[in-house]
Amino acid sequence: MAVGETVFPQMPVIKGLRLGTTSAGIKKPGRRDLVVIDVPEGASVAGTFTRNAFCAAPVQVAKRHLAARCERGLAPRYFVINTGNANAGTGAAGMRDAKASCDELARLAGVEGEAVLPFSTGVIGEPMPMERLLGALPQALEALREDGWEDAAEGILTTDTRPKGATRSLTIDGETVTLAGISKGSGMIQPNMATMLGFVATDAAIPQPRLEALLREGVSRSFNCITVDSDTSTNDACMLVATGQGATLESDEALEAFRAALDEVLIELAQAIIRDGEGATKFVTLDVEEAASRQEALDVAFTVAHSPLVKTALYASDANWGRILAAVGRAPVADFDVDRVVIDLGDVRLVEQGGRADGYTEAAGSAVMAGEEIPIRIRLGRGEAQATVWTSDLSHDYVSINADYRS
Repeated sequence: MAVGETVFPQMPVIKGLRLGTTSAGIKKPGRRDLVVIDVPEGASVAGTFTRNAFCAAPVQVAKRHLAARCERGLAPRYFVINTGNANAGTGAAGMRDAKASCDELARLAGVEGEAVLPFSTGVIGEPMPMERLLGALPQALEALREDGWEDAAEGILTTDTRPKGATRSLTIDGETVTLAGISKGSGMIQPNMATMLGFVATDAAIPQPRLEALLREGVSRSFNCITVDSDTSTNDACMLVATGQGATLESDEALEAFRAALDEVLIELAQAIIRDGEGATKFVTLDVEEAASRQEALDVAFTVAHSPLVKTALYASDANWGRILAAVGRAPVADFDVDRVVIDLGDVRLVEQGGRADGYTEAAGSAVMAGEEIPIRIRLGRGEAQATVWTSDLSHDYVSINADYRS
């Protein structure tokens, strides 16, 4: 699905939430690159942010504003999102610019500055073209509408080749609950909390502490389980809004049904990032089972997913199972009994009892590697914990895309 194509099979509407998108000229001329999201009064908002020590100025301001509003029992009223410039590595000037974007939108919308959360993505280390950004804010406000998801999904893209969106609708206690979300990202992807940018909303009424827990748990099973290149961005942020204009979710059964739907949305958005990984030609599912802990399973999965030799073999459709075995063996696992490890490539057994499985043939392995979707299953024989990580191959296009990124 290319930029400009429909991302939602049916346009979602989250009661009370409006999205406005315009072009500020920060990215390429004529491309949408500025999004404003209007959050209604009475909503609940939760967020997760990058753990990169060089977190961008908008991340710092957004975290500060969100905490200040929550301390007062209030939710943010607006998000302002720009693409084409990350406003990261920009020092004190970047902080002033991030704050200025909040203050100007607040002035135009008639709210206080802390009610606005800023988000940026794009080139690191470049000063923000504030005149263009601030000058386009009235247009973004004028464009606000409930069915603005499609334009917003396109407006938050950078090197992505396609917009990314997901929606679910379910019935809880006789009332319809709707969820919708958009995300962006294709390079600099190993989120250490969330994705490059993600915005999810529901019309349900959920208290902020519970919403925060739902998002944190959901992110741990979705955006924190993807990697393209093992690089954690300076600008990662994932936000969850409950507008409170639909069903009130209070019972454990209702919240569990909502959690399952939220997980589906978050996983679909996370997987869409992998499918659009810079230069990616393969979508790889790494299932690690029989680990002593979930963290151990994740350590093994990410060690394999980050191996350049494994990733280039995937791109070449080369069934070089020794690269997978070597990556598993160097994962940070104590007292590894290699004789218990079993590795399957699709329905083809690669490794058992410390070496190549009996009956394995290069032709069978190559047939699986030739596909666009490649499942790898690793059983450690150490316990009952499990984790799944999604990744991509590494192609020569990844190098050229990133070499030309700023040109």
